Amino acid sequence: MAEVRNIDTRERILDAAERLFMAHGYEGTSMRQITGDAAVNLAAVNYHFGSKESLMQEVFRRRLDWLNQERMRVLNEMEAAAGDNPLKPSQIVDGFFGTLLRMADDEERGGMTFLRLLGRTLTEPSEFIRTFLADEYAGVMERYKAALFKALPDVPKAEIVWRFHFMLGATSYAIAGTDALRVVTDWQIEEVDTVDRVDRMVPRLMAFLLGGLRAPLPQLDARSDESGIRAA
Repeated sequence: MAEVRNIDTRERILDAAERLFMAHGYEGTSMRQITGDAAVNLAAVNYHFGSKESLMQEVFRRRLDWLNQERMRVLNEMEAAAGDNPLKPSQIVDGFFGTLLRMADDEERGGMTFLRLLGRTLTEPSEFIRTFLADEYAGVMERYKAALFKALPDVPKAEIVWRFHFMLGATSYAIAGTDALRVVTDWQIEEVDTVDRVDRMVPRLMAFLLGGLRAPLPQLDARSDESGIRAA
């Protein structure tokens, strides 16, 4: 029974921290808020996690472990089916980004609460969490990067890396919440077209990401001065 209570206490703390970090950010959330929301004392948090920093890492690890395993499973299955042929860019985008976005409808995996926490954290990360997320994503990123290189042999690798970077940024911005959309409220979009409608946001975002990946190559100015800085 004690073990069951410990597991229950640990999950309550993680759930409370996930909600509060999403709402207030890492810096804006206090341990007192977390203990109050989880209905535990500080000793319980220290026993299970040791520190606020370790708690934040565990909030992400319990979701990202599954997410990254699922991304790898999806990619392995697609590559096995394709044999020696490259995957379609749309398959790769769906495997990486679609797998994440579909978590919005899965409350057992954190649902929209976790997606918004991830989006917020990626757009305003603390240094320790930036390093942590980079380590968590390293293996998956390498596999998907290799798949993109194979799928787009005529696109310079540097361009693919930059486009993937932009895709990550767009996704982070989109799932972080609706506040940013208020910047364009004068455009008077209909209520059904707000980002709060996950069923509409997801297909829009996926179409945007794929469009960016397939966009014509930019015409870069190759002129530079001796120091390697682009000439004015």
